[in-house]
Amino acid sequence: MNVGIGLPIGDPATLLTLAQRADAGPFSTLGLLDRLVYANPEPLVALAVLTGATSRIRVQTEVLLAPLRDTALLARQAATLDRMTGGRLWSGEPYGDGSGPIGPAPARPGRPEVLFDGFKPAAIERVARWGDGFLAAAPPSWAVCLFETARRFWKEYERDGEPRIVAQVNVALGPDDVVHEAQADMHAYYTYTGMADRMVAGMLTTPAEIRDAIAGFTDLGADEVMLHC
Repeated sequence: MNVGIGLPIGDPATLLTLAQRADAGPFSTLGLLDRLVYANPEPLVALAVLTGATSRIRVQTEVLLAPLRDTALLARQAATLDRMTGGRLWSGEPYGDGSGPIGPAPARPGRPEVLFDGFKPAAIERVARWGDGFLAAAPPSWAVCLFETARRFWKEYERDGEPRIVAQVNVALGPDDVVHEAQADMHAYYTYTGMADRMVAGMLTTPAEIRDAIAGFTDLGADEVMLHC
């Protein structure tokens, strides 16, 4: 089981240090969230900086709000980051009739890996139609049916192999004041959804809870677990 770190966004100046520590440790991936009206760093710019300060760890967005960006420019940004990091990002086809491809060419055959997130069947179907895998921001008890839905659509579309399955859970480890600050930040982040209390209750705050979640996702056949700090 690969375990990645979703970087905290409260102090962007600390991200370099956190990324370098993760790169020196056992973690597989660095992730950054994307939201427009919030004090998070823009993920593609931030990840470009972080990949320059690291050497092996993969980077990915969780999630990227693609409709906010120009399609061609987004493709070029992703292709550039993918190529300059040697394939550590999350196809070289013509942009349209009479025009050439958006470059540079991807670092590996095909294109940068694309994961889709979602909770409804119509959203999860995109994994099989256009993607490479499924990102599930849910605990094991919720994720089991989501994983099954993603795999079912994958077979219905007669895709080869299996979709890459990435799970995501929110965590906070440390003294009480650190945990309380994280819970307050999470409550503020999810207030607009009307489910802030539920989201805070799902935050993992002990090593045992985190180990249990990783074990649960392992049993469900997930390829990676992202621990969002």
